[in-house]
Amino acid sequence: MYIGEQLIAPTDARLRLSAQLGARGIVIDTRPAHEVIEADGTWNSEKVAALRRRIEGFGMRLDGMALDVGSLLLDSLRAPDKAKETAARLRQHIRAAAEGGVTMLKYTVAMVGITRTGVVEGRGGMQCSTFRAADYRPEADARFSYWGTVLPEDGSGGASPVDQHGAPETCGQVLAGTAGAISEADGWRSIAFLVSELLPTAEQVGVKLACHPHDPAYPPGGLNGVHHVLGSLDGMRRFVALAPDSPCHGFNFCQGTIAEMSTDPTATVLEAIRTFGPQKRIFMVHFRNITGGYLDFREAMPDEGTVDMAACIRAYREVGYEGILCPDHVPLSDLDPGRERFFAFALGYTKALLQAA
Repeated sequence: MYIGEQLIAPTDARLRLSAQLGARGIVIDTRPAHEVIEADGTWNSEKVAALRRRIEGFGMRLDGMALDVGSLLLDSLRAPDKAKETAARLRQHIRAAAEGGVTMLKYTVAMVGITRTGVVEGRGGMQCSTFRAADYRPEADARFSYWGTVLPEDGSGGASPVDQHGAPETCGQVLAGTAGAISEADGWRSIAFLVSELLPTAEQVGVKLACHPHDPAYPPGGLNGVHHVLGSLDGMRRFVALAPDSPCHGFNFCQGTIAEMSTDPTATVLEAIRTFGPQKRIFMVHFRNITGGYLDFREAMPDEGTVDMAACIRAYREVGYEGILCPDHVPLSDLDPGRERFFAFALGYTKALLQAA
């Protein structure tokens, strides 16, 4: 195992910093993929290769890139012809990634963003994104949820996520009121569509597709008419069963998201590691923590949350996971507007756990 970072359109200086902090791998999270995209929306394999070589030039490896599926999932339910067109374009992206030497692409099944209901104060006054199902309101969802690469509003007076709805960086995600009702059957139908359309191409060219589960788990009966079917370990098992023999079908294993599925976060995260690790379904890890649990939590720095992070490192070692550990969803602060210091802290903490284990 080794530490690495997810970065959005990094400058050379930012890549240099990652290398100096000890990162061995980088996952490019730019959505849309400006670094490699052409005017017609297709990925250029030569640009993918150039991006890979650029990162290698800093002594790191390009572990993967974000595959922006846009509104594919929702369109598969509402606009099937559009969904088919998007799937064809995504298959081209997968082939270009392989030709450029990238062997993993991560994607999310979120149709309505990553739902949050507010921001609360953490240690030293840092601002921590929170979800309390009892506090859910559409207007809070619009302000405080993650929309693609758009961060929640932290009250600092910067650009509001509300003003950015519909921008390319929101990755086709919409408010639940706009999406309309999405039943459990709809949720599985849309995910099965994505897998059936993309996985055969990924298998042909040797690219792993790393799925980020639904964040957060929703209450029984859904939330605002929407169900999150990949919001439980049972849901994750059912996802694997869509292609049980495929080595390219697995997870962007978000520890924080899995912790949010349970009132006993540590036990659930450890169960997930010991379930999916031996199956070789963990393609990358979001090594992050929360305080709280199912339907009531806040995001936290890795050392202060509810999950026993040292126990998780030991479990990854036990199951033979050898891949990247990325910090994710660190809190916000006006003292660290780019969150570089907070991410540096998370990287150092993770590196220390690896050494201690």
